[in-house]
Amino acid sequence: MLLAAALTVAFGLILVLTREMTFYQDTWAFLMERREFSADAILSPHNEHIAVFPVLIEQLLLHFFGMTSARPEYVLLAAGLVGTAALLFAYVRRRVGDWLALFAVTPVLFLGPAWEVLLWPFEIGFIGSVFFGLAALLALESESRLGDAVACGFLVLAAGFSSLGVPFLVGSTVAVAMRPPGGRNRGACAVAVPVLLFGAWYGSWGYEAESHVSLENVWQAPIYVAEAISANVGSALGLNPDPTSGALGRGPNVEPGLDPIWNRAVVLVLVGALLVRRVRGASLPRTFWPVAVLAMTNWLLTALNYFPGREPTNSRYQYAGAIFVVMLVANLFDGVRVRQRTVAVLAALAVLVTVPHLVVLVRGAEFLEEQSVLTRADSAAIEIAAARVDPEFQLTAEVAGTPTLPNVFAGKYFTAVAKYGSPAYTPAELATAPPDGRFQADVVLTHALPLALTGGEGRVGDGIGCRVLPPGAGAEVELAPGTTARIEVAPGPDATFLLRRFAGRSEYPVRSEGQPGGSVSLLTIPADAVAAPWHFAVEAGQRVRVCGGRR
Repeated sequence: MLLAAALTVAFGLILVLTREMTFYQDTWAFLMERREFSADAILSPHNEHIAVFPVLIEQLLLHFFGMTSARPEYVLLAAGLVGTAALLFAYVRRRVGDWLALFAVTPVLFLGPAWEVLLWPFEIGFIGSVFFGLAALLALESESRLGDAVACGFLVLAAGFSSLGVPFLVGSTVAVAMRPPGGRNRGACAVAVPVLLFGAWYGSWGYEAESHVSLENVWQAPIYVAEAISANVGSALGLNPDPTSGALGRGPNVEPGLDPIWNRAVVLVLVGALLVRRVRGASLPRTFWPVAVLAMTNWLLTALNYFPGREPTNSRYQYAGAIFVVMLVANLFDGVRVRQRTVAVLAALAVLVTVPHLVVLVRGAEFLEEQSVLTRADSAAIEIAAARVDPEFQLTAEVAGTPTLPNVFAGKYFTAVAKYGSPAYTPAELATAPPDGRFQADVVLTHALPLALTGGEGRVGDGIGCRVLPPGAGAEVELAPGTTARIEVAPGPDATFLLRRFAGRSEYPVRSEGQPGGSVSLLTIPADAVAAPWHFAVEAGQRVRVCGGRR
């Protein structure tokens, strides 16, 4: 009952924290590039990962729910996280009983240092590999014909979600090899099928995946693995709620956790427990070694493919790593049962471990909400400029205000929107969106339309449609879309032109370079999908006259 309550709370918390979020970062690569049901779209690697089932899931969600909301992705994410925790509970329970299993799994459900995995549906690739890998190990433990057949299917799924499935293939191979002779052949077939399928994929598509393996990475691998173990142990115990996001080089604004020396101390304690057990003659259970091998394979492969942004403390690596730590410790203490009088103490410790996780998880959600605001605002700006924007226009980091949208090109985006709907703000929603979103929408519009400032000739006499802006800044002139304004700068120092449309009055996303005194400029404002005017202001030490600003 307590496990069911924890799973329910975790499921609800994920949905609450992600209620304002939309598609994020690598998800756009699937939305823009892999919408077609073709072999290349499904089987091509993503970075160095196989992504067969994540691509198929994305296509299925697009077909049934469209692109107007990312909510179905988040429901699936929450279900995957809860399902994986339930399997982990089943695995640990076989070794140390109900109470210890509950206390071990609860922090994993709210694993703050792994906030990217817990709050970003794209990481269903990692979650799927862990879920089906765990299920395969549990099925193999039955050492029955049915269990082996089921494990074979689970391993195929684990390997098809991400390359994190490879360590489970290795660990499962060790589990089969350690069986009594009679069960090895049947178990070998269960492992051979997914290995052959993965090999076939690699020989046809996977060899094209990017690789960062280098001699330097090989040389540094032992240090990386040691730091990864330390970080994963600290994450599992709530000792180091790390704010780092390898995907962006930044993450939720939280204070660092305890000094890493505490993580290393815990690692030494666990190693000490292992040695004490060996000295006392107590052998480790057979199930310890498959987990040890799969965990080490995971850490080693990550070390070999390291490049800046893939540090051991990376948020995406904490989820699987923490689960492997829990599995290893459960096998290390196989047979231990908690006394009734210590249940309350262990429950309190589980709560103390979980609280810092929740803090980081909430901060991670705030960070992703900020990214969602920028995503919806940037895409709204592209739609407003649809009649004029170049199909090859790209939401680069400089234009979009975030490095998460490089896969969004205007032409491909409009094709997807025409078929699946739009996740962007409507013009009315954009007008009331958070300030960061409105500010960045103006920047995108400036580049997408684009606005043009050119030199003019002659002077304009006094007449209708002209307005004089006094020295300094503050006064504004409205410039209607589809007009060209003539801007006369009186003799004097350089003047800076300021523009905003959706941004607040005190913010001007568009600033010109200094325009010389005594000059005349023409500012062309192309027409677009909305009638909302632009607001023009000047920073100058002399008077500036603007003509043609209002129809």
